[in-house]
Amino acid sequence: MSTVFAVDHLSKSFGGLKVNHDLSIAMTEGERLALIGPNGAGKTTFVNLVTGRIPPSAGTVHLMGEDITRLGAVARVRRGLVRTFQVTRLFPDMTPEEHVVMAILQRQGHATRILARFHGNGAAMDEAADILATLGLTDVARRKVVEIAYGQQRLLEIAIAMAQRPKVLLLDEPAAGVPSSDTPLIERALERLPASLAVLMIEHDMDLVFRFARRVVVLAAGELIFQGLPADVARDEKVREAYLGSYAHAGR
Repeated sequence: MSTVFAVDHLSKSFGGLKVNHDLSIAMTEGERLALIGPNGAGKTTFVNLVTGRIPPSAGTVHLMGEDITRLGAVARVRRGLVRTFQVTRLFPDMTPEEHVVMAILQRQGHATRILARFHGNGAAMDEAADILATLGLTDVARRKVVEIAYGQQRLLEIAIAMAQRPKVLLLDEPAAGVPSSDTPLIERALERLPASLAVLMIEHDMDLVFRFARRVVVLAAGELIFQGLPADVARDEKVREAYLGSYAHAGR
């Protein structure tokens, strides 16, 4: 399979502090990759670098063969590199349907028509319905966000990202704050994402990571210390010492 996303020797320093150092990671079409590491490992900085929120000190970012290192965040989204955030950024009095249709209209360049022609855009409404169905949100599509469960709000964040038609989707802790009883909702939704979509997930729920990922990348102190199969990550001594700790030893 061809490479759809790659970072080469990516680094970021703030003064004398190296937050990310010489990171090289590539993803192919349809890949499911998990990025894990302890707090302070540089995971969020990495996502901010590749999505254009902050510039790198060194290295490059490529999407679909194009060097996008110097592009801003909006331009990267338009080319298909889309992210979600650790904390939900939703309007409590709007419905999931309204959120997704608004994202679709924004993608189409119809932002000035959002308020005036929201319900008159049948194509956008149909597309939103398909996205919400994929993520299991049809039953709450027309309820206010404030009235739906937090796990469903997290899924809505993914639905909004999908409305941008990503080629690469970066999920920043999609299960953060979600009760363990609702984690299966997140997992089932991830399973229904398009098979051709490359998905990189940052997550602390190791059970979810090992069920989701086909490959795992581990950061520690800003450096890449492991790339490989989920079955191998818990056996790696560096990973056990840096991050997994008792989880890995219990598994062994």
